[in-house]
Amino acid sequence: MVEHLVDVVLMFEGDRQQMFRVLRGIKNRFGSTSELGLFAMEGEGLVGVEDPSRLLLEERPVDRPGSIVVAAFEGTRPLMVEVQALLVRSFGTPRRVVSGMDPHRVALVLAVIERHLGIKISEMDAYFKVTGGISLDDPALDLGVLVAALSSFTGKAVSCEWAVCGEVGLTGEIRRVPRLAERVKEAMGLGFTRVLVPGAVSSVQPGLVTVAATRVSEVVSRLGLESAEE
Repeated sequence: MVEHLVDVVLMFEGDRQQMFRVLRGIKNRFGSTSELGLFAMEGEGLVGVEDPSRLLLEERPVDRPGSIVVAAFEGTRPLMVEVQALLVRSFGTPRRVVSGMDPHRVALVLAVIERHLGIKISEMDAYFKVTGGISLDDPALDLGVLVAALSSFTGKAVSCEWAVCGEVGLTGEIRRVPRLAERVKEAMGLGFTRVLVPGAVSSVQPGLVTVAATRVSEVVSRLGLESAEE
């Protein structure tokens, strides 16, 4: 006979140099382990964050290359996060530093950029992070990595009215992600007026334009991220 010795295991994540702490379920006999709670370290201790998307974007730089907001999902919660990238010339073996997301997915997106857009990422140092000290595992971050990398490479900032979400396939296609409508609604609630999404048909509704893209080359043209060499 096997019994459950531990029903629930919870873990706090976060750098002690950051103000945010993430409470994540590692084991849960009674429900999902995909939920996430965000807390802020204040003078009186840990305080629950009721609107984490707004707080995570509070210090986002405006009109700076290498930054984009992604409509992500963690468990049942839509979460708007900033993905930053910095691509610089390498003076040795190129480095890959990733914080807050799966480094293997980042490597795949960089390979797609090199193969399908002809940008020699393999000759550059590449640094990526999800700001705020949180870690996410969401395929929608792929498009954020792509856009942030292209923005850093070209030196062109993406307008602060844009948010993105989508998975990047190895053949250069942009693939749909689950619960797209909820992601778009969360973006709209935070004042974003344009969201780049996977698909072939763009749409317009009061206060929001969803711009569709099916290939990485379309992402470049939609956001005006063509390099000077093209």
